Amino acid sequence: MPASYAYLGPEGTFTEAALRTLPEAATRELVPYVSVQSALDAVRSGEAEAAFVPIENSVEGGITTTLDELVAGAPLMIYREVLLSITFALLVRPATKLTDIKTVSAHPAAQPQVRNWLRANLPDAHWESAASNADAARLVQEGQYDAAFAGEFAAALYGLDALETGIHDAENAQTRFVLVGRPARPAAPTGADKTSVVLWQRDDHPGGLRDLLGEFATRGINLMLLQSRPTGAGIGNYCFCIDAEGHISDRRVAEALMGLKRICLEVRFLGSYPRADVRVEDVSAPRAGTSDEEFVAASDWVARCQDGRF
Repeated sequence: MPASYAYLGPEGTFTEAALRTLPEAATRELVPYVSVQSALDAVRSGEAEAAFVPIENSVEGGITTTLDELVAGAPLMIYREVLLSITFALLVRPATKLTDIKTVSAHPAAQPQVRNWLRANLPDAHWESAASNADAARLVQEGQYDAAFAGEFAAALYGLDALETGIHDAENAQTRFVLVGRPARPAAPTGADKTSVVLWQRDDHPGGLRDLLGEFATRGINLMLLQSRPTGAGIGNYCFCIDAEGHISDRRVAEALMGLKRICLEVRFLGSYPRADVRVEDVSAPRAGTSDEEFVAASDWVARCQDGRF
């Protein structure tokens, strides 16, 4: 049997569509799971080789369900990311008209992406959240709801009609998906990489977040995601999910992580992996003073000073 990839199901989700863009997906058994949690737990238990789940969208930012699952539980690591452009279709049972729709359903992350369309076209429709957009389509098929926001490609899977297509409030909306596995050695750097970590402060003090961010700033590392998540230890207790440019094998990134390890209560490394939003040839050179060569030269200079050879 081929190794399996778990993904947020059922069949017909945007997650499945994004997963099928990975070349290695053709050599794996793709197994749908009912939730992000169950897909990631399948990896933790060894039931699946990896899981493919949404982690961020360009309208609402980080997808909290996925972030919280990566923050808690046995450690996991991100190995790949995929960006998928998102537009929705309004899926209905055959012969349903717009005026017949009293209830609509989709994944909670879809609501901010169609809110204005709903207000303009179905102002009295009641929203019901589903485990995924495809699951919402399944529930429409079963007669529980009148319509679902999902990918147009899901209509045929569930015997539904696409009453409206091309629905989106924001032009060029995208969702980022990640392939998550058990911890192992990160892939070699490509020159266009991203490193993800979760940080917990030792204590709450003025300038605490500035101290964390300073470890990146002084080394010329740009951040692409910064999101706070509650730790569950009470109001005001947060950890920080961060995506930073670069690979852990880059000297500037490695030194930033060492600095964070010194000052943080805990640092969870979530992986260094290729970026999906930029080509290697389009990546800007490191800021002056932050290249690997300059870190090596500075280290050699300190060694010479220690030996009296300066």
